[in-house]
Amino acid sequence: MQSNGRTNTQDLRVLLAEYVTRYPEDVLTIDEPVLGEDVAALATELAARGRAEMLICRNVEGLGGTPLVTNVFASRRRVARLLGTDPAGLHRAYQAGAARRLEPRVLTDGPVLEYVTEGSAVDLHALPLIQHFASDRAPYVTSGIIAVEHPPHVRDRAGNLSYHRSMVHARNQLATSLHSRGHLWQLLRMAADRGEKLPVAMVIGGHPLFMLAASARVGADTDERTIAGGLFDEPLEVVRTPRYGIRVPASAEIVLEGVIDPRLRADEGPFGEFSGYSSDRSTNNVLTVETVMRRRDAVLLDVVGGNTADHLNLARIPRESEMAQKLMERFPEVTAVHYPTSGTHFHAYVALRGSRPGQARQIMLGLLGWDPYLKTVVAVDEDVDVTDDEQVLWAMAAHLQPHRDVFVVDGLPGSPLDPSSAADGTTSRMALDATRGPGFDGVRIVIAESSSRTARRLLDAGDRSGSRT
Repeated sequence: MQSNGRTNTQDLRVLLAEYVTRYPEDVLTIDEPVLGEDVAALATELAARGRAEMLICRNVEGLGGTPLVTNVFASRRRVARLLGTDPAGLHRAYQAGAARRLEPRVLTDGPVLEYVTEGSAVDLHALPLIQHFASDRAPYVTSGIIAVEHPPHVRDRAGNLSYHRSMVHARNQLATSLHSRGHLWQLLRMAADRGEKLPVAMVIGGHPLFMLAASARVGADTDERTIAGGLFDEPLEVVRTPRYGIRVPASAEIVLEGVIDPRLRADEGPFGEFSGYSSDRSTNNVLTVETVMRRRDAVLLDVVGGNTADHLNLARIPRESEMAQKLMERFPEVTAVHYPTSGTHFHAYVALRGSRPGQARQIMLGLLGWDPYLKTVVAVDEDVDVTDDEQVLWAMAAHLQPHRDVFVVDGLPGSPLDPSSAADGTTSRMALDATRGPGFDGVRIVIAESSSRTARRLLDAGDRSGSRT
C-alpha cells in the first residue's frame, strides 16, 4: 500500500499482507478450528459490539486448510483506505476513479493459470465453500463475479461483470440465480434467441477494488473491467480463459469457465439475502463448468451474506457514490447521502442545508426515482449525522408532522428480493421530510466543548484504572 493508504497492487495476497502489517488493529486472525457457520456468527457478533475487523480464519472445517478471508467490506474506513482517502471522501474518491475507465491490459500469463483443470477432471465438490447460515440450503459462493464478453454482433453492448449467488449442483455444475434481471440476464436471453449457450467465467477471489467495480450500476455500453482500471488508476491486468477467451484478473484466486445453457434449470435456495430473510426466489439457472483455473494454495475470499455490513457495503458504496454525485450536481443544497445498514438496500438518508419550501420533496423524489431499490428516503438538516440512525430518528421525532411532511407513491417496480413486495414485484415508496423547514421555532441544546473534553478525560481515566467514578 502507498503512504496515503491507497492500494498499489492488484494482487489480493499482496494487499492482505501489506494491510495486516500496516493496520494490525483492524485485522482479527482466528487460528482455532471453526465451522463455516461460525464465520458468519463471528462477523455478526463483531457488529453487535460495534466492531468491523477484517477476519482471517486459518482453520475452517471442510476447507482442507484453505485460509478464509471475510468481512473485508464491513468497514467503510477500510474501503476508503484502499482508495487513498477517509470515510468523508469515500464517495468522491470512488466516483473519480470510476470515471477514469481504463481498458484492461491483456497478459499472456498470470498466477491464476498456475493450475488448470479441464473436462472430466473438473470436480466442483473440491471447491472451498462454506455454509453461512443454518437456514441456507447448502454451502454457497458468495463472492462469485460472473464475467462475460461483448457480443460481437451487438454494437451498443460491452462486456459485463455481475454478482450471482451459486451452489454446487453436480460435479461440473453450479445452480445460480440471475435475479437482478440485469445485463447478464439480457445477454442470456439474446443467446437463447440465437439457440446458443452463453460462455461465462466466474471469478472467486479478486482484489476488493475489482469487486467494487463489479457492483457498479452502469449502462450496457460500459464494461465494469474499465471501472476497475479507473479505481486502480492503472489498467486491470487480465488473462484470457483457455476455452472462451474471457478476460479475468490475472491474479485472481480461482476462476471457473463454462457456459450457461438457457434451457437448463436446477433448484437452488433458500439463501440468506440482504433483506435479512432467507430467500428461495431464483431464476434457477445452471452454469456448466468446463475449466477450473486456480492459484497454488488459493485463498477463499468470502462475503458474509444476509443483511451484514460486509454484504451491504459491497453493493451500496458504488450506489451511494453515484446517487450522491447526481444529487449534489443537480441540487447544491445536498451535503451528504447515506444508506444505513438498518435499512438494508431499501432506506436512504439525505442531509440538506437550508432550502426553499418544497426543495426537500423534490430532492427525495429524485432519489426515489433514480434508485429502483429504495422504498424510503428521509431528508434531514445538515447538522444531523446521517451515518447515525439515532440522530435521524431524533430528527423525525422533533421535526416531522406526518400529515404535512410524508408522501407515498405506489405501483412502482421494486427489488425481486423484497419479501414485502406485491406478487407482481411492485412496491410503494415513501418520502419523509424531517428537516426543520421555514419558520421552525426551536434552538438545539448545546454542551460546551470544554465540558465535553472534561467528560471524556474523566471517563477515559476511569476506563484505564478499571474504576467507575
